Amino acid sequence: MNLADMLTFADIGQLNRIADYYQCECKPNSKHELIQSILTTLGSKPFFEQQIRQLNQADQRFLNNLLFDPRQFYGMEELIAIARQSMDKKESEAGSSPRDLIIRFTKSGWLFNGTTQQTRYLYQVPKDLKLRFRDVLSTHLRAGIVKTTEPSMYREEYHLMADDLKLFLKFVQQHEIAVNAEGLMYRRSQQQLMEHLHISEELVGKAGWRFGYGRSFKDYPDRFALLYDYAFHHRLIREEQGSLRLTGSGEEKLGAERATEMIQLFRFWLRLYKGAVPNLSSIVYWTGECAENWSTMESLFRQIGPFIQPFYYDTAEDIYDKRIIKMMLHLGLIRAGEHEQGRVLQMTAWGAKLASSCRSVSADVTPIVFDK
Repeated sequence: MNLADMLTFADIGQLNRIADYYQCECKPNSKHELIQSILTTLGSKPFFEQQIRQLNQADQRFLNNLLFDPRQFYGMEELIAIARQSMDKKESEAGSSPRDLIIRFTKSGWLFNGTTQQTRYLYQVPKDLKLRFRDVLSTHLRAGIVKTTEPSMYREEYHLMADDLKLFLKFVQQHEIAVNAEGLMYRRSQQQLMEHLHISEELVGKAGWRFGYGRSFKDYPDRFALLYDYAFHHRLIREEQGSLRLTGSGEEKLGAERATEMIQLFRFWLRLYKGAVPNLSSIVYWTGECAENWSTMESLFRQIGPFIQPFYYDTAEDIYDKRIIKMMLHLGLIRAGEHEQGRVLQMTAWGAKLASSCRSVSADVTPIVFDK
């Protein structure tokens, strides 16, 4: 339902609150005049853009989270959860609350109650406003991106992750791989495996913290941890009786088509990292919007970084650099290089297609829960 329809169903008290918020000059007892005045005010592109620019970071994150949430309706508790995700520690300590965010959005006419008996206690964002919000945010973010020429050398991994999945499965099929009581491959086996893969990684040391990005993230390097969790979740491998074995499904997977596998790996990554980065889909989407051409990493983070909340010891910059951009490179979404202006990246044609799909990503993007 669009804004005009929702205004029609709204009672005169809510219409007056919205009109007061925008300082509309109209008769407070005329529903028709109130609706027309609100629509005229919000229909002004400069005014609408100004409203977006004036949002604080919590408001921006809340709006962004709503834009990329697949649900049509929200209960109050669901809205509070989304608003709480949007606020950082400083904002909470300053006395702002999740309910304050929700109240501001209802006063501004960006959130409405449902119009039927079943949805009267639920909330929704007008469909046409969602599209306008996304367009305005896209223009705002892209305006601050620093473009560069193509670097003399750059790295691109294409579909190598799908190829390495097959190499991993073949390695399990052809070798006796012992695992400890926790199901962890011993370091000697890990090192042998790394020598078989197209993209090798340093093994995980004992120092530092590692949690929140998958079942095996604490034990294996980032890229391989994603491959291992993907194989384990889809029951392509199993840990049993002190060894790692290939399943029947794993044998069938050896003949899978690369492009299809890469799409599945991408979607799995979105779900696997969602617990630590709840709005990961939107960050990938905005990176796709902003890095159509070669762009500096510094400017990308400056524009997109405010949408990212820290996760324990990972700062927002760590998350964007190590957990998002690094994995987008491994998944073939971007190419990356060095330029005289610093680190630069560009979306691949493949990556632009997948990033664009995040705009209408289905409710299937739920966090991964592993069987014990």
